[in-house]
Parts: sequence; structure tokens; C-alpha cells
Amino acid sequence: MLNLKRYRDPVAISKLVEDLRDWEQPMKIMEVCGSHTMAIGHWGIRKLLPENISLISGPGCPVCVTPSSMIDELIKLKNVTVAVFGDLLRVPGKEETLEQARAKGLDVKMVYSPLDALKLAEEKETVFVGIGFETTIPGIAQTILMAEKRNLKNFSVLPAFKLVPPALEALLSDEEVKLDGFLLPGHVSVVIGAESYNLLPEKYGLGGVIAGFEPLDILRAVKYLTLQKKHSKPSIVNEYNRVVDLKGNKNAQKIIDTVLKKEDALWRGIGMIPQSGLGIREEFKDFDASQKYGINLTDDEEKTGCRCADVLKGKIIPFQCPLFDHGCDPTNPIGPCMVSSEGSCAAYFKYER
Repeated sequence: MLNLKRYRDPVAISKLVEDLRDWEQPMKIMEVCGSHTMAIGHWGIRKLLPENISLISGPGCPVCVTPSSMIDELIKLKNVTVAVFGDLLRVPGKEETLEQARAKGLDVKMVYSPLDALKLAEEKETVFVGIGFETTIPGIAQTILMAEKRNLKNFSVLPAFKLVPPALEALLSDEEVKLDGFLLPGHVSVVIGAESYNLLPEKYGLGGVIAGFEPLDILRAVKYLTLQKKHSKPSIVNEYNRVVDLKGNKNAQKIIDTVLKKEDALWRGIGMIPQSGLGIREEFKDFDASQKYGINLTDDEEKTGCRCADVLKGKIIPFQCPLFDHGCDPTNPIGPCMVSSEGSCAAYFKYER
């Protein structure tokens, strides 16, 4: 069993913090993963770093980058069970959330696994909302294979999957986004492997460090990135090599490739990113809710004053949104960044105020 104490060693943490205090150049590092955002807040990492090293959040919360039109489309479904992960219940559509629609009679069930949705489908027509990055995608794809094996045609998945590397490219193509390096996601990297990020130094001249979620993981990653900047040698470093390897999980990749195919995807606040999503292959079309129910997503987000989109792009931090803690808080979330347990605004509200 992994001994986490070694990654929380106060002496090692103090030494790294002391080393980083000597860093003099301004540096902006984006943590891509929502779990990193929560871990950084939980461990008080921002307070340990010198002011000239900024950790900013990126688009690593799958609920946050899901278009609100998907909520509106789900609310239109009749005579089916809509199975969702809990974070999605309170994400606002144009007029209401799934939670509010459930109070009016929509059959919405919160599930902890796509297998729960498969069980629901044994009793009633069920649509599972397939949200997630590479971490959760293999399990959902496997569920489709299980449904096919059982000939369970009243089960379908609404594919809302997102891929991390294309999103990083989209961010770097925006001239307003200025970054010095990436804190790369640990969980996603277990599946896709460290080599999936080679385009960052090769094409954009930026380094990245794949890191775990303990304080030493994160501080070591920051240290590696400062050294890369100091010596002008951007590269991809796998700090999380206790679980991540170069090639990733080949079995998981095979399951994904069997059931799903790359396609353009709509990201809330960012827009359409080429080849950044996964749709269900034609041979599994009976399990594709988007075809079965004619679901089409649009990018016409309601204007509420919420600046979640700019938070997801790393252009601002949550405190700079005029609604943060002024009408928008976890009890009354106006934007998805405050809804999700991995949302940047929710993390800042909990840990950084």
C-alpha cells in the first residue's frame, strides 16, 4: 500500500518552499485538472509560493465545459430515465437545472457509475449522460459493450466526452492566454500516457509536468517548471511515475477505440475545438442517445455576467468575476465553475477566500 506520508513530509515541503522563494521572474503556470485545483486549495499551496509564481486554473472540469444547451435538451426528454453524475444536477440550462426539472416530474436519477445506469435500463428506457475526460471514458465505453452483449437496447449514452491535449492546443492558439508551463493532469495521464503531451515543447515551446495530488507532488512540479524556464529547456516531465508511464493504459485505449471515434466538440466558454471529443461509432448507433433522440448542442450561452469562460481559459482568477460571492456561491451557483466539486470557483470559495 502506498505510504502517503512521504508525499506530505513537512521537512521536504519546507525545503522546496525555501528553494522556490529565490525565484525572481514572473511565472504563470496553469493547472489543467480540476482535482489539482482542489488539491492546491486544500493544501494551501498558493500561500506557500512567492507572489511572482501564479497557479491558475484551466478547463479541467468536465461539467464546467459542458454546454448549457445539453441541459435544455435533456429536460425535453420524455418517458425515459436520465442518469447523471451528481455534479450535473445543478448546472443551469437557459431556464432551469436538471434538479429543478426533476422537482417538476422529470425522471432524473443520480448515479455513481455507468453500471448503475445499466441496471436502471433493465426496468425502463435510460439515457446515461457520458461526461468526462479520458479518465472516465473507458468505463463508459465498456458499459456500451456490456449493453450490446446483453442486447439491452433501451440503454443509451449521450456522448459529451472531452479530450485534454486538443484543449491545450486551443488555449495556446489564443493570443490573450499567456502561460509559462502546465501542471498536467495525473488521472488523465494514466490512460493516455506521458508522450501525449510532447506537442507542448515541440510545437509551442512550453513545458509541462505530470503531477500527483499530494503537496510534494505539486511543489516538485512547480520546481521542475522553474528550472525549465531558467535554462530555456521546455520538456514533459513525469513526476507522477508511480502510476503514469510513457504509453498509458493500452487496454483502456483499446476499449475507447473500439466504441468511440474522435470528432469536433463544443466546449462551454471556449467554442468548437476540432477533434477534441469522442462520438459513438456507427456500429454502436443503437446506444447513441444523440442519434436516438435527435439531440443537438448549440453554443448560445445565456448572458448572466458570469465569467466562468474566462476562468476556464486562465484569463482571470475566480475573484475577478463580478458575481463571485456577490450572488454566485455554492448555495446559489450561477455558472458551472461554482457548481462542480472540481470547479475553479467552488475551489476558490472553499479554500482561497
